[in-house]
This record gives sequence, C-alpha cells and structure tokens, in this order.
Amino acid sequence: MKFPSGLPIGDSWIETPTTAPVTFPYDGSTVAEGPVGTTDLARQALDHAVAVRESVGRLPSHIRRNVLQATHSAVRAERDAFIDLLVLETGKPLVDCRVEIDRTLLTLETAAEEVARLHGETVPLDLLPSGEGLLGFWVRKPIGVVVGITGFNYPLLLAAHKIAPAFAAGCPIIVKPAPQTPLATLWLVHLMRTALNAAGAPESALQLLTGGADVGATLTTDSRIGAVSFTGSATVGHQIARDAAPTKVLLELGSNSALVVAEDADLDAAADAIIRGGYYASGQACISVQRVLAVESIRQPLLEKLGDRLPTIVVGDPRDPATRVSALIDPRSTARVRDWVDDAVHAGATIAYAAEGDILGPIVLTDVPDGQQAWDEEIFGPVIAVRSVPDLESAFATVNASRYGLHASVFTAALDTAFTAIDQLDVGGVVINEVPGFRSDVMPYGGVKDSGIGREGPRFAIEELTTTRMAIIRPRP
Repeated sequence: MKFPSGLPIGDSWIETPTTAPVTFPYDGSTVAEGPVGTTDLARQALDHAVAVRESVGRLPSHIRRNVLQATHSAVRAERDAFIDLLVLETGKPLVDCRVEIDRTLLTLETAAEEVARLHGETVPLDLLPSGEGLLGFWVRKPIGVVVGITGFNYPLLLAAHKIAPAFAAGCPIIVKPAPQTPLATLWLVHLMRTALNAAGAPESALQLLTGGADVGATLTTDSRIGAVSFTGSATVGHQIARDAAPTKVLLELGSNSALVVAEDADLDAAADAIIRGGYYASGQACISVQRVLAVESIRQPLLEKLGDRLPTIVVGDPRDPATRVSALIDPRSTARVRDWVDDAVHAGATIAYAAEGDILGPIVLTDVPDGQQAWDEEIFGPVIAVRSVPDLESAFATVNASRYGLHASVFTAALDTAFTAIDQLDVGGVVINEVPGFRSDVMPYGGVKDSGIGREGPRFAIEELTTTRMAIIRPRP
C-alpha cells in the first residue's frame, strides 16, 4: 500500500483497534488488511472537521483549485496502480476499472475548474418601490461539514464525486467508503491530504472513516454537520434521511433502469446496447440495463440478436482484458441474485439465456411478472429482463410505474418519439439511442422518486453544498 496504515483523522493517521481483510471477490484471497473505524474515532473526526470549518471556508479560491489540480496530477501519475488495486478490491473487470480511473480524473479536473465559477449575482431590488436606492446581490457560502458515504461498486469515482465538489465549495468532508472497498479511497485521501499540506491548508479538511452502521449513524446524525451525501440502497438512504433531519441530505439510491425498443429502432444497435449496458461492471451499476421493453412486433428478432451476442461475453478472471463479467462483490450478493431469478421463474418467468460456470454469468429473463424483485427492484447483478409491450405508450407507462426513476433510454429512429420520451418519462435522465448507463461526469446526475434527491456532477454538487447569502445595502441611510 502506498499510504500510511490506520485512518486519516485530524492532521495525522490513527491506528484502529481492529482490522478486517479486504478480499479479491474472484477467488476470495486477501488483498490487504483494512482499518476498521469506531464510533469514538467518528466523533473525533467530527470534532476536527468542525474545528476547521471556518478556516476551510475562507481558503482562497486559488488554494482550493491548486489542491484539486495537484490531486488530479498525483492520481494520474499512479493511474495503472490504481487500476490494479480497483480490480483486486472490487472484482470488476479490468476494462471497467480503466473507465473508473479516467472518470475519476475528469471529476477532479472539472471540480478544480468549477472553483473559478463559484459566484453570485446582483438582484434588482427596486422592482418594488420600497427597494428604490437599495443595492442587492447574493453570494454562495459553504454549507459546512459534509459527510460523504459511498458504495462498493465504483469506490474511487464515487469518493471523488463527494470529496472534490465539497472541497471546491469550501467544505470540510469526512468520507466513509463501503466496508468491502476502502483501499483506493484511502489512497485518494492520502494524495489529497498531501496536496493540502503542501498548500498550507489543514489536512483535517479531508478525513476518512471506515466501519459499520454505527459509525455511519454517528457521522450522519451529528447536528453540527451541514450535509450528508449518500450513495447506496434506498432502504439505507431513507433511514439516513429520517435520522439526519433537519440536516440536508443528498441521496443517490439506484434504480432498475429500463431500455425501450421502438418498432422503428435499429435492432442491431439496440442489441449491442443491451449487452453493453446490462453487463458492464458485472451488472453492479445503478444505471445498468435491467428491464428491456420491446414493442411486440420486434420482440422476437431482438431476442434472436441478443442470443447471437450473449455467448461472446467472456466470463472469468477480472484481470484478463477480455473479461466482461466476473464474480460479484461477495457470495451473499451472488446468492441474493440467484434467489431473485429463481423466484421470478417460479412466478412464471422464463430463463431465455444463462451462462454456465461457477461465476454468475449473463442471464436473460423473459416475461417477469410485476411484483417480482427481478423486475421491481434493483437486482445489481448480470441479469436482464425482457418484456414485450403493445406500443410505446404502454412502454412509457411501464417505465413510469416503477418506484425508481434514475435513467431510462429509448431506441428509435423518430425524433418525435425521442421528444415524447424526454417529456413523459419520469426519470432524472432520458438517453436516446444509447445505454441508460451513459454518464458524463460533468452533467447533472441524479434521480426522482426512490432513486434519490439532489444532483451530482461537480458544478451541480457544488451548488447543493453551498447556500445563498443575500446582501441588501442602502448606501445612504
């Protein structure tokens, strides 16, 4: 490991009472021993963050920008080593880990750029007669201490989306990675704290805590924090929002993303997108293709095209550049996905395709009934469910019937269909003729309904993590 042992708390690294093995999901071997935080350490981190809240909020723009730029350069210099570490601790295929590091670099770079765009506006107060002679403007101020909690599937990228906008906004942040995947995040934090030290800024502007739900609850329920930014399951996110109230909470809670195939769609392009969008990261992505809604007239030819492509998907060791699907994060997740598939089949669904082997490979289900978790909930595995619909109106209604609403995509050759989808689909992002999993890290990203609240992407996260302060001046009393 290229970072100190223990946890970065305050301006130093503190050894933890216990450690836990971080395992390689593919074969169960130990990658390293990860530090396990405690509620006492969490309270210490909160004290340190509160102590530097004002000084971090007053850091000049050039220092905040330079720290983020230096972090970007440090991560870029270790790009290949980060990729290797991500493969080992997440078990994601090499190709997906390469994408993750490049997106992380873009997020850091863009957040640094956004520091220069953090400004307010003047307000015409004299629109009312009582405002004559008054000068009005608003500025943005940091919201305070931020607690960022990330998921296991993209640990480095998700951490960057919490850390970089928070610091760009002038907020100290405590980040808590998933227990299974702390290592890449610890390294990122070490590199940024090194940049903070070099710039003369307090290292306690960025701290990291590991641990279980008790540590998370200690961090998120402290009345001194300004915001919680959480990525994870809807169940946990809802609990955090209830417990943290009235603190501001930003939630990215996943989805069961749908891909609609219209009668006039390019079926080859749609089939390619379903394969690419359904199985990247072994299906462990909140905007991967889970539900496919095909207009009845093209259902069978679409299934045939999927059948031609499915056997070409390489399942195996994630370190192999050819691998596209590998082991899920842990055996419990694999067992859950298998159970959901079995439940769907018992309810009347059909397994149209299932890869053979010890690793859970690509699966295609057809005609999964409503009420089944493989259709209604986020399966977070390499499983796609295909259902036919009589027309696009029915397809859009089915998409909207879900309690989730993160991303959805529509394959069509008709511009009016595209605009109808953009207008009618109740989701955070509508993607036309591309996978619902498309995300540029500079765009506003987030969902509606049970997919969460708030938006990520450096510009938009910075807005979420700042408050407007209105200034009203009468020059001559």
